[in-house]
Amino acid sequence: MTSEVGSRRRRGRRDAGAVTPLQAAFASVVADLAPGEVVSYGEVARRAGRRGAARAVGAFLAEHGGALPWWRVVRADGTLASHKVADQARRLRAEGVEVRAGRVVDALPPSLA
Repeated sequence: MTSEVGSRRRRGRRDAGAVTPLQAAFASVVADLAPGEVVSYGEVARRAGRRGAARAVGAFLAEHGGALPWWRVVRADGTLASHKVADQARRLRAEGVEVRAGRVVDALPPSLA
């Protein structure tokens, strides 16, 4: 009994490194961000064709963002990722982005600032 149920469960699992087509679209948008270009999680979702999926972008970057320029993505109000503020601020400053009090200054497009 256990072997049949257990094998069905194992077959249903995704590879931990695999990404969905939506996540691949998020990755493409983030990979295309130029140095010094800062966008919100919502803007990444919009560019990927999934307006309103900002939380999904955040979850994706938390799990798979290591090889991507994740630091160029911030909250809609310009605040940095709460668990990586110092690292994100350092990386953004190195690209010429002004960061004050855990927030980007004048880096978001006007519609998002």
